[in-house]
Amino acid sequence: MTRTGIKAAVADLIFNRDITVEEAADRHFTPEYRQRTDGEWADRSEFIEHITHVRTIAADGHVEVHEELRDGSRYADRHTVHITKPDGSTVSMEVYVFADLATDGRFNRIEETTLMLQGSDTDRNIGSAR
Repeated sequence: MTRTGIKAAVADLIFNRDITVEEAADRHFTPEYRQRTDGEWADRSEFIEHITHVRTIAADGHVEVHEELRDGSRYADRHTVHITKPDGSTVSMEVYVFADLATDGRFNRIEETTLMLQGSDTDRNIGSAR
């Protein structure tokens, strides 16, 4: 069993152009995956639509994990996603995550709250934009 974490999952989803969004999702998320971001629920297909959109606005970036906790199938972390857009502008979002891991180690459910640290007003909804 390989257990995933946010850093690996977000890096594959957004920044790893050697694999598709669907391949990244299969690697880190179950078929039943659901996510709530800032109060808005998305099923797996809506989540993939969101990540596909984010890939179009992220030319580069990285994930910085500040704290990460695991307790059996429970997972929590606080991380910052740093994105450089094609025009050179940057966005930084701090994210607080509570999640459930499936028995195979992939994420089954994530509930997260985001806080924009750097970026324009139009970037405020980047955590759930589709």
